[in-house]
Amino acid sequence: MRVSYDHESVRLTGRWDTTNKAFAETTTTGAYVEFAFEGRMAMAMFDVSGNNTPYLHLWVEVDGGARVEVPIDSYLRVVAPTDGKHVCRIIYKGGAEVYRRWYRPLQSKVSFRGFEAERPIAIGKDERKTIEFVGDSITEGVLIDVDYYGDGEPCCPVDQHNRVFQDDACATYAWLTAEALDLRPIFMGYGAVGVTKPGHKVPPAPESYPYNFDGSPISRPEPDVILINHGANDRPKSAEEYVRRYGELLDVIRKLNPNAKLVSLSAFCGGHHEALGKFIAEYNEKNGTDVFFIDSTGWISPEPLHPLRDGHIEVAKRLAPILREII
Repeated sequence: MRVSYDHESVRLTGRWDTTNKAFAETTTTGAYVEFAFEGRMAMAMFDVSGNNTPYLHLWVEVDGGARVEVPIDSYLRVVAPTDGKHVCRIIYKGGAEVYRRWYRPLQSKVSFRGFEAERPIAIGKDERKTIEFVGDSITEGVLIDVDYYGDGEPCCPVDQHNRVFQDDACATYAWLTAEALDLRPIFMGYGAVGVTKPGHKVPPAPESYPYNFDGSPISRPEPDVILINHGANDRPKSAEEYVRRYGELLDVIRKLNPNAKLVSLSAFCGGHHEALGKFIAEYNEKNGTDVFFIDSTGWISPEPLHPLRDGHIEVAKRLAPILREII
């Protein structure tokens, strides 16, 4: 039996556009789809027209077991070890951040059509609280792993041809923190973006936040917690411009999510952290808000700018206990 992405057996987590009847679409790493079926085998279906090579990579797991990394393709077959009821989860792991992810035609996107199985079954709701991470390339999981050139030449003329192997949303401080707190993660992270600047044709954070991508307003339910980690890409700007634009982002987020708890996490590289801490205190006093500020300076080395796996693990170890108290 073949079912669409809007069937009761399918559950989407993250920033998905569902205005197209043919498929649900996302361009944010860390977004995932789950579907439930009874039997032994199922086949996930994607629309890959427009996707550029190297194709973005996905994590595929069944019943919470080991994840397997695969490039996206029109059809992905999963086989469970036994008959019975199963849940498959497919996560946008990572891709080349230079490909179009904001303006159409989209080149690095997951367009999930639905799946085929002998007996699709209702998946039900995930009642856990949600946390949205708003950030840049560090939040989306860029350069977590080392080069994959080997001894040969690059396999593709694109500058970031190895990013599909090097990037991993599920190894980020964001994903690890959500796991530690048993929260559903929602990602809004795009490389090179800051509160003061665009990145790879994605608008600055205050302008891009309200959208899944250009022309697609966010439609996911309001998160319980929203954590902002912007600043690494804003260091060339003055502290005055940085906090002014940061305030604009806070205004936008508060307007769209009036009930969410907001957390401001300073850049791990230390950029503008003192100015940000002072600004958050002033913002709260002026607006009668309770935005929480966490200064991450010194948690990890500022080099490399993009933490490797151990760096993200260290950040999550420090961040999770603080967030647990806030939540």
